[in-house]
Amino acid sequence: MALLSVENLRIYYNTPVGQVKAVDGVTFEVREGEVFGIAGESGCGKSTLVHSLILRKPPMVHVGGKAIFKGRDLMTLSEEEARKIRYTELSIIPQYAMNALNPTKKIKDIVWDLAREHGYRDRDEVEKLLRERLAMVKLSPKVADMYPVELSGGMRQRATMVVSTLLNPDLLIADEVTSALDVTTQRVVIELLHHFMEEGIVKSIIFVTHDLALLDKIADRVMILYAGKMAEIGPTEEIINDPAHPYTKLLLESLPKMGIQYKKKKLHGIPGYPISLLNPPSGCRFYTRCPHVMERCKEEEPPVVKVGDDHYAACHLLGGDSSE
Repeated sequence: MALLSVENLRIYYNTPVGQVKAVDGVTFEVREGEVFGIAGESGCGKSTLVHSLILRKPPMVHVGGKAIFKGRDLMTLSEEEARKIRYTELSIIPQYAMNALNPTKKIKDIVWDLAREHGYRDRDEVEKLLRERLAMVKLSPKVADMYPVELSGGMRQRATMVVSTLLNPDLLIADEVTSALDVTTQRVVIELLHHFMEEGIVKSIIFVTHDLALLDKIADRVMILYAGKMAEIGPTEEIINDPAHPYTKLLLESLPKMGIQYKKKKLHGIPGYPISLLNPPSGCRFYTRCPHVMERCKEEEPPVVKVGDDHYAACHLLGGDSSE
């Protein structure tokens, strides 16, 4: 069952020199009970995509498409309607989460402000829940009485996770939550996200990262974005072990592997540079960097082709019949 269904979503940025097509016709769904991964290079549209679901601020604009969440189109909600479901039904652990908490307020005051905004009136009950959740993420209940600046980076990350999930949202967006953490803390964060689902605190998670190795550990399915377009989507195991799109293959080849020394096998980066989304080329957006480019790639946008069970990719190499 789909908790979120996104169809042909287009999110642009208005600038003095034109519109930046950050997300340009993306379609996917997030099913109840799954971790859905979104990956790609910096600037591919990952964060724009997920932030458009929860809070759109100028210069970000919705140009077209739908995002149906529990029967409602998130793109058409009023600010008041969006505010009511934010943190209660749909929540986000933001990028740079370690700096997301108000440094002038204690953790318990931050939580109380959030809970009161959503109709809670018993502060003692809210603070009791806060201390229970802090214990769940291996933080002392005393953290509730501390300011964010008194916490280490890892502690702030976990405190932010508690704040974002305190009201038991159905869908949790984790936007690059491991990017500034050491490997040990990354593992703790991933284990906590799994724990939140096991305990029923959240129903589904969108996990955004540039690190495919992390998605192999947490995600059930993965979508690869390139230049605002979906390149490939499917079960994580298939994406990692049998990628269909040239971009996905190059991303995986650029990752270091355990037990393989550099002198025996060098890593290969992706040639060229990401394209400008202000004036993207016609055809396939990856053709300027693709080692398999054909003439039709420069003129025709590739169809979405089924390449496996629940596995799709957008590439002319895979055939010409659209199976979207």
